[in-house]
Amino acid sequence: MTRKLLSLAILVTLPALTRAQTKTTFNVVGASIAETQAAIREGRTTCRAIVESYLARIKVYDQAPLGPDHLRLNSIVLINPNALSEAEACDRSFAATHKLPPLGGIAVLIKDNYDTAGLQTTGGSLAMKGFAPERDAAMVARLRAAGAIVLAKTNMAEWAFSPYQTASSIAGITRNPYDLTRVPAGSSGGTAAAVAASLGESGLGTDTGNSIRGPSSHNDLVGIRPTIGLTSRAGIIPLFAHNDVGGPMARSVADAAALLTVLAGPDPDDPVMIVASGQFPHPVNIDYTQFLDRHGLKGARIGVFRQYFDTKDTDPEVKAVTEHALKVLQQEGAILVDPFTIPDFEALEKNLWCGDFEADLNAYLAKHPDAPYHDLKSIVASGLYLPYIEEEIKGAVAPPQADDRRSPCSDVYHDPAKIAFRNVLLAAMASQRLDAIVYPTWSNAPRKVGDLTGPAGDNSQVLSPQTGFPAITVPMGFTHGNLPAGLTILAPAFREDKLIRYAYDFEQTVHQRRDPQLFPVLQ
Repeated sequence: MTRKLLSLAILVTLPALTRAQTKTTFNVVGASIAETQAAIREGRTTCRAIVESYLARIKVYDQAPLGPDHLRLNSIVLINPNALSEAEACDRSFAATHKLPPLGGIAVLIKDNYDTAGLQTTGGSLAMKGFAPERDAAMVARLRAAGAIVLAKTNMAEWAFSPYQTASSIAGITRNPYDLTRVPAGSSGGTAAAVAASLGESGLGTDTGNSIRGPSSHNDLVGIRPTIGLTSRAGIIPLFAHNDVGGPMARSVADAAALLTVLAGPDPDDPVMIVASGQFPHPVNIDYTQFLDRHGLKGARIGVFRQYFDTKDTDPEVKAVTEHALKVLQQEGAILVDPFTIPDFEALEKNLWCGDFEADLNAYLAKHPDAPYHDLKSIVASGLYLPYIEEEIKGAVAPPQADDRRSPCSDVYHDPAKIAFRNVLLAAMASQRLDAIVYPTWSNAPRKVGDLTGPAGDNSQVLSPQTGFPAITVPMGFTHGNLPAGLTILAPAFREDKLIRYAYDFEQTVHQRRDPQLFPVLQ
């Protein structure tokens, strides 16, 4: 019988500071990668002091005792006990060379479905408690090789099932730093909330249908879902492997571009990367920061997909900030095709979803013989999951029904339904000579915590995941006073360069990102 686990939470154990906290004149709140590295180079701070600052913020703001006088964001599952020693190694290297690697001194947060060598990796499941992989996921390894310091693992929707909330049996409920009564979306809500509240500099999320872009939008961040095949999925606990992709979540387009530069690249352990490699329009190892063009929107032809926000269910305030964002695009020189329509969209999208969570998870577990469980049926039998995913997780091991998702499912480059949809979308874009498509990431404000039925307005499940195309969300304004809203920009496969150009110009024009007032500088 399934054990009805209520919202569980664990208190993260912070590593003891073995020496007096390093003095620094550098403020980590809202700091960018460039600002952080400049401060290190100029001697205004050290790698260790930066990590100490983030650890102090986590202790006060994320893991404080529950009570009316304390904030408890609950975004962090586990602190890396070696974070300080890694920071000290960064300082020693800089002292010897006077140089920083691409992400030297940058403290990153890793969603809890990425394998991290020697650190617990659970996918949000109590069933995986204590499991510590022997090697890093490919994307984590690339971060470390670029000098990044792995600071902590972040909470997620259990097994990544929910786009709407971030609640797990391993760590409980994560809240939105702009309004603690609201959700941060899911499933990468822990990374999003923590980066927004400056509990780390930037982080990694994964996206099956929404889970990078949705939480980034709800938390006033920039999130990139890369083209499927640009970043490796090797070492990531899957939801539906054919749709899954990992990418950066950051406080600025520049930081997201810097992370993507490091994260993108070939990996023989991810077969879809080999399939996709022949479609690269530019060299694989590319510096995406070169596309930070202050006037990148000039001359761009952009389609407005009003089907996602000209509806009776759209929050009027979200619609208003979207309309303002469209005016900004025009003011910056973009040519809008408004409205842009996709022929037979509703008919085509009905047959797009396919997948087999059980097969995909079992394949992951087969590569990890030290995991506590070796197949999904055993995990379901354990009862170690929250009630809200019961239907999904039991359905994944039940005999197939006529209305279930199609399975087995080919990757996005071989599945006939996805190919047909992609071809229709490309043809529609070509007929209007479009460079990109825009729409609000969510058509509604973040839900209240515990609300699983109110209007959600998730616009991320179809256009990007079902084509493999990349999409970026960038802050476009606030609704209802302090609730963030994001604008999604989508482009054809491997045109992240266009997304970064357009998003950077928009970001630098509107300046809509701001730090949450509930999490100020520590005194």
